Amino acid sequence: MNSKTIQNQGKYFAAAIAALTLAGCAGTEPKLGGGGTVATGAAGGANAANASSQLEKCDKTLGTLGVVEDQSAPWYHALSQYKLGSTVPVLRMMIQQSNCFVVVERGAALKNMNMERDIQQSGEMRAGSNFGKGQMVAADYTMSPTINFSQKGTSGMGGALGGFGLIGSVAGMVAGGIKANEASTTLLMIDNRSGVQLAAAEGSAKNFDFNVFGGVFAGGFAGAGGYSNTPEGKILIAAFMDSYNQLVKAVRNYKAQEVAGGLGTGGALGVQGGSTPASQPAAAPASKTPAKKDTKKK
Repeated sequence: MNSKTIQNQGKYFAAAIAALTLAGCAGTEPKLGGGGTVATGAAGGANAANASSQLEKCDKTLGTLGVVEDQSAPWYHALSQYKLGSTVPVLRMMIQQSNCFVVVERGAALKNMNMERDIQQSGEMRAGSNFGKGQMVAADYTMSPTINFSQKGTSGMGGALGGFGLIGSVAGMVAGGIKANEASTTLLMIDNRSGVQLAAAEGSAKNFDFNVFGGVFAGGFAGAGGYSNTPEGKILIAAFMDSYNQLVKAVRNYKAQEVAGGLGTGGALGVQGGSTPASQPAAAPASKTPAKKDTKKK
């Protein structure tokens, strides 16, 4: 194949990509369910509808669980730069879809639950409303999410193919426009009665964005390309699903940690003045002086 043939094919290739790029600028009608994340569908009781096939499931429910964010943590405030809200709703949906835990309300809606009880106690609620004491379900466990990092455009590839004529220039520009988006998350689960951590899991997700015509046609097509960036929220949700899947795998075969003597009774590692056997002072040596007899008359 001579250089002229390669050059002609390169022109056709470039023109085809340009046409596809311009076609991509046209708008389309909104499609229901067409802009989702890896966390899809719905949950109702023990049933899930259109849940992701990647989500781990449980045949047996392991207990009740509340999801609580530390909204004072730096990572939570960093979400605002991505215009993202709380991570709790999507986590709760995934948890219910998995059937591994029954989710109980421990967030903002708890105020509304208490408000209804206040109305009932005030006497304003109509008869038969059936609000009273002893109805709320305890949360056996608490799950806490954390975003370790979320980074947009962490890597790229240079246009190393520029030496191969027009085809190489186009391919080099495509390669140079590849950027990676990454996120890492952690889920911690504690036992509410004892405060003992039961499980911890880290998860991550990564995708690539493409800038096809960032500078190939600077004269007429510079504005036709641009990144079709995946929102950071989609990467974070994928990372949380990975975290949750790892946690489910761990707790499905759960075995409690054991400490000789029982949890919280001192442990095996002692310190001076501590309560463990290793922390106790050595017993005083037995006295060599014979004890004096009591000579007092009774």
